[in-house]
Amino acid sequence: MTRLFNDPAAFADEMIEGFVASHSRWVRRVSGGVVRNTHSTPETVALVIGGGSGHYPAFAGLVGQGMAHGAAMGNLFASPSAQQIYNVAKAANNGGGVLLGYGNYAGDVLHFNQAQARLRAEGIDCRSIAVTDDVSSAPPAEHAKRRGIAGDLTVFKVAAAAAEAGYTMDQAVEIADRANHRTRSFGVAFSGCTLPGADHPLFSVPEGRMAVGMGIHGEPGIGETGIPTADELAELLVAKLLTEIPENLSEGDTSAGAVARPRVVPILNGLGSVKYEELFVVYRRVAQLLAEAGLDAVDPQVGELVTSFDMAGTSLTLFWLDDELETLWHAPADAPAFRRGAVTAAALDAADFTDPAETEATIPDASEESRAGAVRVLAALGAAKNVVDANAEELGRIDAVAGDGDHGIGMERGVRAAVDAAEAAVARGAGAATTLHLAGDAWADKAGGTSGALWGMALRAVGDALGNTTAPDAGAVAAGVAQAAAAIMDFGKAAPGDKTLVDVLVPFRDALSGGVDAGQDLAEAWGAAAAVAQQAAEDTAQLLPLMGRARPHAEKSLGTPDAGAVSMALIVRAIHNTLSEENRVKENA
Repeated sequence: MTRLFNDPAAFADEMIEGFVASHSRWVRRVSGGVVRNTHSTPETVALVIGGGSGHYPAFAGLVGQGMAHGAAMGNLFASPSAQQIYNVAKAANNGGGVLLGYGNYAGDVLHFNQAQARLRAEGIDCRSIAVTDDVSSAPPAEHAKRRGIAGDLTVFKVAAAAAEAGYTMDQAVEIADRANHRTRSFGVAFSGCTLPGADHPLFSVPEGRMAVGMGIHGEPGIGETGIPTADELAELLVAKLLTEIPENLSEGDTSAGAVARPRVVPILNGLGSVKYEELFVVYRRVAQLLAEAGLDAVDPQVGELVTSFDMAGTSLTLFWLDDELETLWHAPADAPAFRRGAVTAAALDAADFTDPAETEATIPDASEESRAGAVRVLAALGAAKNVVDANAEELGRIDAVAGDGDHGIGMERGVRAAVDAAEAAVARGAGAATTLHLAGDAWADKAGGTSGALWGMALRAVGDALGNTTAPDAGAVAAGVAQAAAAIMDFGKAAPGDKTLVDVLVPFRDALSGGVDAGQDLAEAWGAAAAVAQQAAEDTAQLLPLMGRARPHAEKSLGTPDAGAVSMALIVRAIHNTLSEENRVKENA
C-alpha cells in the first residue's frame, strides 16, 4: 500500500514538486508537467511524452538530453488534460515541430488528439505516436487497439534519439512507428496496487494465483494460473512473445548474419513490488531461452521502467532491432531514470524560459446582466463543489468496482479548480460565458482523465450558449445543456446505454428542454429534469459498460451504477437548490 502522503488529492502535484526539486539538473516544472532544463538544438523536433502519474520512471524520469524534451503528467492513473499537454508542448517546442508520444489508452488518445489539433491550429507541426506493445490486450489483427506498457521505453528512446540527430518530422514519425511495430510486451501480476488514501487495492489477485496479461491499471488479460517458479515464468514470457515475431525484420538491416541471428533488446520490467534480485533470477533464464532461440540479446534492461505504484508483477519486452534502430537505441542520453554514453548540455537560464501558462487570461467586456449571471454561475459551481466533496469517497468506491477508483478524487480536483477560476473571473468583472469558459478549462486541466475533459467541454458549451451580453435565461441554459450533450457524445463517442454519464445527460437534456418549451421557469424545469437525472443514474446499475476502462470488467459492474452518471445526477440536483434559493430571494424581495 501507499503509506506516505498528505492530502491524497494533492499527491500528484506534491510528487511533481519533489521530483523537480531533486532533479533540477535535468528538468524544470511547467504547468502540466516538466520540460528539459538544458538547451536543445534549435529547429529540431521536440518529443513530448506523457500519461497518468503513478508509473514512475514513466514519464518524467525520461526527460533529458537525448531523451524526451518534456512530459505531460496527469493525476494518478489519469491522462493529462489537453491543456497540460499543450502547455508542455509549447514550452518544449524548438521550432521543428512536436511529436507526441503516449500509451494507447482512451483518455490519453482523446486529450493528446485535442492538444495536437490546438497546436496545429497555431501553425505548429504536431504528430502523434500511440504505443501498442501489449500482446495480451488485443489479437495481432487488431494491433492498433493494443495498450502501451513497458514498450513505451523503446519507442520513446528511438524517437528522442532521432530528434536529437536532426531527423525531420516525417523521418522521426517513421522511425517511431517502426520501433512500435517491432516492440512486443507481455506481463503478469501477483497482487494489485493501492492509491494514496485508499484502504484497499484497485483490484486483487486470488492468493496463490497469478494474473496473466494484466494491464498496468488492473485491466484484465487472458486469464490466471498458479504462481510458477522463476524459470517457469521466464519460459511463459519468452514463449508468448516468440509467437509474435514482427514481420519484415530484415528491412533496413544490412549487418552480417542479420537473418541468421536476429537482435533483440530484452527489457524485464518490475511493476513496483517485485524486487530487483527476483528480476535477475528470472532474467537468468530469459537470457538462456533467447540464446536457445537463436537471438542475440543486445543491451538488456532489467529494473523498474514502467511501474504501477506497489503492484507486484513483471513484464518482458522484446524490441527487434535493425541497423538504424540499434544506432538510435545506443545513442547517448542523460535523463533522471535513463542514462548512457556521454552527453554535454548547457543549463537554461531563467531568461531563456517562459511557461506558456503564466500569461493571465484576457477578460472580455460583459454587460451588467451577464456579470450578474456570472455570480449565479459561481453559486452553482460552489454547490457542485460541496456535493462532490461530500460524496467523493462514495464515488471512488463505486468507480473501484470496475474501474480504477479515482473518480471521486478526480471530480474533487476538477470542481475545486473550477470554483477557484470562477471566483477569480467574477472578481475581474467577467460575464457568464467567460466565467464558464475559464471554469471549464480549469476543471479539465486539474481533473485530467476522460471525465475532466468532458466536464470542461460541458461548461464551455453552456458558456457559449449564454454569452457575455445578455442575462442568462431558461432558453439559453437549455440550449447550452443540449450543446454540451452533443459535444460530449461527439468527443467521447459514447451513446445512451453505454453506462457513462451520457445515460444521465441525455434524459436530463430532454426533460429540461421539454419543461422550458412548456413555459416553465428555469428552476421548475431544472428541478423536474434533476429528478429524471437521479432515476437515470440509478438505472445505470443494470447496464454493462461499453466504453472506458470499466469495459474489460463489465460483469463486475452489473448491479452498481456508473460513477460518472451518479456524480452528474448529484451535481444537477445541487445546482437546482441554488436556483430554488434564488427564486425564494426574488419572491421575498
